Amino acid sequence: MVQVLLQSLPLLQCCSSSSPPIPRGTKMARYLAGGASRMRRLQKSSLSSSSSSFYLARSIFNPLSSPPPPTTTAFYQTPIPNPNYSNPFTPASEIFKFGCGFRSFAHISTSSVKEKNNDEDDDRSKKAELAVSSSWIDLYLPKHVRPYALLARLDKPIGTWLLAWPCMWSISLAAIPGHLPDFKMMLLFGCGSLLLRGAGCTINDLIDRNIDIKVERTKLRPVASGLLSPFQGLCFLGFQLLLGLGILLQLNNYSCILGASSLLLVFSYPLMKRFTFWPQAYLGLTFNWGALLGWAAVKGSLDPAIVLPLYISGVFWTLVYDTIYAHQDKEDDLKVGVKSTALKFGDSTKEWITGFGIASISSLALCGYNAGIGWPYYAFLTAASGQLAWQIQTVDLSSRADCNRKFVSNKWFGAIIFSGILFGRFSS
Repeated sequence: MVQVLLQSLPLLQCCSSSSPPIPRGTKMARYLAGGASRMRRLQKSSLSSSSSSFYLARSIFNPLSSPPPPTTTAFYQTPIPNPNYSNPFTPASEIFKFGCGFRSFAHISTSSVKEKNNDEDDDRSKKAELAVSSSWIDLYLPKHVRPYALLARLDKPIGTWLLAWPCMWSISLAAIPGHLPDFKMMLLFGCGSLLLRGAGCTINDLIDRNIDIKVERTKLRPVASGLLSPFQGLCFLGFQLLLGLGILLQLNNYSCILGASSLLLVFSYPLMKRFTFWPQAYLGLTFNWGALLGWAAVKGSLDPAIVLPLYISGVFWTLVYDTIYAHQDKEDDLKVGVKSTALKFGDSTKEWITGFGIASISSLALCGYNAGIGWPYYAFLTAASGQLAWQIQTVDLSSRADCNRKFVSNKWFGAIIFSGILFGRFSS
């Protein structure tokens, strides 16, 4: 019957618009012919596509009573409302309508498309990580200079801030009441802090190169990773110490002797983690030497009633922030066999560093009282106490990222104390 209907099509196409209505059987023949030709075109296009597979099912319905398409089959899914969806993930199913009473459903396999887009997402995330990890050193310095800048930790200025603040505190305390501190002296100590911190990091990396390679956070440091040889590191260390000596020689003789004596602490600090659980206390003795040196550079001598409480407060402050910092490496420290206050205190860390924080604030208050500083100092000291309490109470010692954030926030503690000394001395 279908063959007879197809043979009658040429006759039907020659009929004029004024001819009698087309019989119902002829309409059905047209639907069949049109649907068959469209099916052949779709099947040809599906064979030429290597990334998707089409599964086609045709339903021819009576125009007068067309039952709805099946809701569940193995060949297609429910059509989506918007076939022009522009998301990179191609819709899993589409519906194609070829005419009244003829529908064809195509399931498009998108597994290869999804895998491709997942790979693109991974690439984007890696690029984002690289963008975050890259610093101004990678962007602006020549390639052969970058390892030396990384060795001196120029991309991480927090160490320079923590070394410089006790110097600035001491220089400001030594200023004449009602006057601002010596700006030239502060500039010299700022540059000296940058150089001495870089030298300290270089010494640490040279001594600890066999340990750093086993620790996740430090394995990519220039000496440990092989970017620089130990000999190159030693040459760079000599260069930094030579520049530091140039700054030290601009101070008075008393300060030169006092400053040079700090090198014993600088060179021996990296060894402490091998022998004691208190390397953070030893770092406090080293990093806060500027509390003594700053006063001596201005006054030419030391006043123990003022500088000793200032120095002790810095040591306790260092115990707070460096114990928090040490919690980043506690798992690796256990593996390689080095010691720290983070391992010694364990779950009692917050109680210990709370005590250190109280001791630091109390020593700062005693220092201000002995120096006869004005009331603004105590207002700022109260604010600094709040900042330190926030660090201790909110730090998540199991999170490396949060430990690092709290550690870095100590630059603001130093800035608050410096502001208090500045305004207190100016108003006294």
